Amino acid sequence: MSSDKQDRRALLLAGLGLATTSVSLGARGVQARPTATPFSPALHEQDAWMSAMPGKHRVVLDVVSPTGVPDGIRFAGNLFNGSKSGYGVEESEMALIMVLRHSATGFGYNDTIWSKYGKTLDSKATPPPVANPFNSGERMQLSGLAKRGVQFIICGTASRGLAGRIAGQGGDADAVLKEMSANLIPNARIASAGVVGVTHAQEHGFTMLYVG
Repeated sequence: MSSDKQDRRALLLAGLGLATTSVSLGARGVQARPTATPFSPALHEQDAWMSAMPGKHRVVLDVVSPTGVPDGIRFAGNLFNGSKSGYGVEESEMALIMVLRHSATGFGYNDTIWSKYGKTLDSKATPPPVANPFNSGERMQLSGLAKRGVQFIICGTASRGLAGRIAGQGGDADAVLKEMSANLIPNARIASAGVVGVTHAQEHGFTMLYVG
């Protein structure tokens, strides 16, 4: 065998050896890759009531503005009525949560709070309101939804801001917040922040409906 042929054969065998080694190392690399663990949300004791809510369909309505409150009330009614008329789903089989946060937070408080602090809760109204506009007189929509099973989450962060404005500089915002917390609309609870309530509800299987 000539010297040139021997050299070419040696190079070919060396190449095959490198290819085999590369495939072997590649296979070991794939096998060593850890298996991804599916995401599972952390569920907290404070939200146990969400899991306990019965219902074939679960919806959380995210209401963030005064103009969004009447829309949220209508949308909740449409969910109840449309589910019944179109799918035969009873109201007792629906799980609805309405979150009142950002500038809609004040509507989570009853007339006791509005009669004292209505000017702060709705500074644009003339004259200043002395009752919750969506839960007083003939317009008892929020209490009406509560009777139909709707649960409410009130933003704690925005509530603290309101308490500070009510108390004024040097005032006792904690005392005002305590008073507010004792005068919620029916079926309502305060969450640390409205955005937390919205996201945790989704982690409990609620479909989010943004109202505005």
